[in-house]
Amino acid sequence: MRVAVVGAVLMVSGCAREPAQEPSREPSWQDAAEESRGRSTSLGELPLVPGLSVAGTFAQKLEWPTALGETTAVHVKLPPPANRQLSDSLVRVVGDPARPSVLFHSDTLARLGAIPASPGPDFFTLFARLPDSELERRQENERRLASGELGTTSRESILFNGRHPVARYEGLPVNAAAFGWGEQVPVTNCPLLPASTQSQWERTLMIRDPAVVLDPARTWDPCTGAGTKGGVWTFAHLMRQMAQGSGARPEAFVLSWLSLWLNDFQSNGDTVPARRKMYDEVIAPWAAASGATSSLRLNPATTRWEVVLSRPLDLDIAPFRLLAIVNRIDLASSWDHADRQSDPGELRFLFGLTRPSPWGGGTEATCNLRPFTVIFEYGVPGEGCAQVVAWARQWALLGNIPSFNVAYKAQLTQMTQSVVLRGRAPGKGNDNALNQIRTNEAALAFPWELREFRLVDEHPVSGKDKPSDGLLRVHTMARTPDDATHDSEVDPDIDFFVRTQVKNGVELPVTVPIRCTANFTVPRKVRGRPFVGANSLVAKPTHWEGFSVDSTDAAEVCARKEFSLNTCNGCHFKDTGTNDFSGMDNVAFTHVSPTSGIPARLSRFLTGGGPGFMYLVPDAQFGAQVASWPYADLQRRHQRLQELANCTLCGWVRGLDAGSLARMEALAGSVPLDVPPGSPEPALTVGPIRDVGVVKQLLELRQDFTAQPREVPLDFLQPPAALVH
Repeated sequence: MRVAVVGAVLMVSGCAREPAQEPSREPSWQDAAEESRGRSTSLGELPLVPGLSVAGTFAQKLEWPTALGETTAVHVKLPPPANRQLSDSLVRVVGDPARPSVLFHSDTLARLGAIPASPGPDFFTLFARLPDSELERRQENERRLASGELGTTSRESILFNGRHPVARYEGLPVNAAAFGWGEQVPVTNCPLLPASTQSQWERTLMIRDPAVVLDPARTWDPCTGAGTKGGVWTFAHLMRQMAQGSGARPEAFVLSWLSLWLNDFQSNGDTVPARRKMYDEVIAPWAAASGATSSLRLNPATTRWEVVLSRPLDLDIAPFRLLAIVNRIDLASSWDHADRQSDPGELRFLFGLTRPSPWGGGTEATCNLRPFTVIFEYGVPGEGCAQVVAWARQWALLGNIPSFNVAYKAQLTQMTQSVVLRGRAPGKGNDNALNQIRTNEAALAFPWELREFRLVDEHPVSGKDKPSDGLLRVHTMARTPDDATHDSEVDPDIDFFVRTQVKNGVELPVTVPIRCTANFTVPRKVRGRPFVGANSLVAKPTHWEGFSVDSTDAAEVCARKEFSLNTCNGCHFKDTGTNDFSGMDNVAFTHVSPTSGIPARLSRFLTGGGPGFMYLVPDAQFGAQVASWPYADLQRRHQRLQELANCTLCGWVRGLDAGSLARMEALAGSVPLDVPPGSPEPALTVGPIRDVGVVKQLLELRQDFTAQPREVPLDFLQPPAALVH
């Protein structure tokens, strides 16, 4: 479970027009690398706390179903509201403002006789329909884990606060008999889980073994020519599926995407300089290998640079080599999406750029690996908790196959094809499941630059995306400011945003470094000025600071870290300690190295230093004397995968529609809607409900709710630990 531990103590304390081609010799980013070098230490050093102390959700069977057919009271330990004026409200409305959930103060419900008893003053209750089959499924999974049928298991789980490991605990079995008697049953992790090992990570989370990424039937290696051209895990296959419905042939679709680097572009007021070395490094060599002549010409009519080819690029010999297939089921969520119930997270394909000589006929030594990654990030199709659990179980079962054998690769093929084939995501651009393509490179210029591309039209004012068929389009960077106009260390807008909106979203109480999470959105504008950028440079800046953040104020230290960590700059450098230029122990600027060969080296932010370890990174602004932030992200992802596959209970919950919120406002005079700081202002009067009589009336009003029930995990109100990266 992703909740805070009770009483646990962790005993650790302006873009240039054409960027320079060589690394800057300014000391700032190199000094930052030295300052932010982390160290690995054992997860066994974390304190061991009782399993019951981490329980943030309790399920209790009602004596009689409600008028809406709900059978279960779900008691949730909510954090203090982001809107502080709601701190004493007896009702909380949380989640996406377009389809939120209403919860009632548990002590108040007990006083009214709506529930038999309350778990405590910090709990709020919502009502759900929990089928008996869910408890039976969970108990059967517990039995299978205990029998050894699902492999080696471990009793200990790691408690994460956001992305930080903070304690060890043992999960609790679900007591179906006690639930049937009407007792409050804690919902935590299973008492046993498959052990978190290197082999589990390699088979279920970050698949980079040569048996897969160089599989001769499904991949093609531009360096050696080995494999199958157009195989199901190739760059060519993914692009061909994506191009269908675009109105362009796949070759033209890809050339259009690559040509986006050839000219300056602007988004949200951010002018991004061209990196025309894209032609020299990628397009021209690829064209030559395709048997085409090519040139880069300035079109006098449009004043834009264009590529002229004598024949199309040969997609089958694309210079992008598969480095990893990545399972990001940890991004599965249901609490913040108005347009779907629950989703199974993302499936990612990560490629590295090569410039082979000879092309498709050499060796690893002639591959010329380039510092350039391309990540295809697909939203796994599916709605509802059952589909999330089913997707998780498919990955968990892959982990039970002892090697990358025929059965393993056949199952992985079926899973990946179920996502990437055209038509798997009706309603998205080109009916393709792509969420975004992200690139991270210094092959075209220094410093490292990240860009993002989607099959959507982005509204120039609101930033809202509208899925649209056609070619790939540039998109603003997720949660990352414009580093051309905002100084990463002394910018007043950054300082204001961190110390107000992000700080207001910090979950209280804060204990640095063991309890620090924040719920906030990053708007397109701050104080009337464009804020979100259209690209992200890494190494300049290395992270983001609030120049007036008080190092003795734990909430401000936490807010700065949470903001910067979730930007592209911070995530790919100082906030994660991704800064080893020797290449011997860690990596720099990427979490999966495109230049280390196969298997690709991973960052210690991901591995923690290996199974059983965590990586301690000094605070990017204040150093280790204020905080060292612990990371073990593959451990966290492993645990979340196994929770979903084996331990999650699915129930049906009714949300609120606009009509329900309007009736609540008419009855109470205000709506206790708690939205993250930075979100658009709701068209409602927001305020607390303190009158017990009004709570009773709202309970009676529930029978008129018209929103359709959603199938969600019972812990759906716990915000995700990972946001975008």
